[in-house]
Amino acid sequence: MSASQLTEICSGLKFPEGPVAMADGSVIVTEMFGGCLTRVAPDGTKSQVAKIDGLPNGLALGPDGDLYLCNNGGAFTPLDVDGMLYPGEFNPDLYIGGRIQKVNIATGKVTDLYTQCNGLPLRAPNDIVFDAHGGFWFTDHGLRHGRTADRTGIYYAHADGSFIEEVVFPVDAPNGIGLSPSGDRLYWAETHTGRVYQRPVTAPGKVAPIGMDLTAVLCGLPGYQLLDSLAVDGDGNVCVATLVNGGITVIAPDGEIVLFVEVDDRITTNICFGGPNYQTAYITASSTGRLLAMDWPFKGLKLHCH
Repeated sequence: MSASQLTEICSGLKFPEGPVAMADGSVIVTEMFGGCLTRVAPDGTKSQVAKIDGLPNGLALGPDGDLYLCNNGGAFTPLDVDGMLYPGEFNPDLYIGGRIQKVNIATGKVTDLYTQCNGLPLRAPNDIVFDAHGGFWFTDHGLRHGRTADRTGIYYAHADGSFIEEVVFPVDAPNGIGLSPSGDRLYWAETHTGRVYQRPVTAPGKVAPIGMDLTAVLCGLPGYQLLDSLAVDGDGNVCVATLVNGGITVIAPDGEIVLFVEVDDRITTNICFGGPNYQTAYITASSTGRLLAMDWPFKGLKLHCH
């Protein structure tokens, strides 16, 4: 499917990520290199929701109507290449520490919810999804600096700040995360390996161990393709933003790649669903600073808390 089927909602964003489709038809995005959350109206008008210290990444609407934010703390510096923004090297002098934050939409107040788990600091939280129980899963992408790279995990936490647990460890630069429509399966994407993993959810905040389970990898993409955020549609397809080969790769629940939506931006980072019947896909074309939209050819899916 070609980029010609995409409509530009707005441009001029500083590396947009984490789109959240709101009930009024607007979409709230993070501007990672703008240090803010921005609401984009259906006509493309932009307004600031909150100013963010560090670098805002993944975003989700919580059960209390507040936004829950993955702040990577400054995992990257902006790199301008011919007018396009890319994630550049890590600068330890600018790093404030990874954290999960809560943002009041009406006031813009930002509150740190979690900065560590069992005494270990969060490094670079990246993406987040709520379940039917009001808790949320999130990935910690980790930091890469020089010759070192973090080993990180998949976490589960309560929205009131009372509980956080590392559920899966180790993983390699986990990025996007999502749940099947019934909530019985957790998916996450590893950026550098180009793999999407899956695990059965056995209880709230619990998954079956990977062990020697050959089905743990739902799909691995061939060649040099990196993976970013993901969303699951109403048909259970895992729709993962694909870097370098810019677009959205649609993976069926059985692991078959059923569609590739080409986007004219090699750094296509996120997708979410909104609009009537949740069949409008909103896609962030990050290096060119645009929010795009298209009619999704599969069933839509309403997220928990929306």
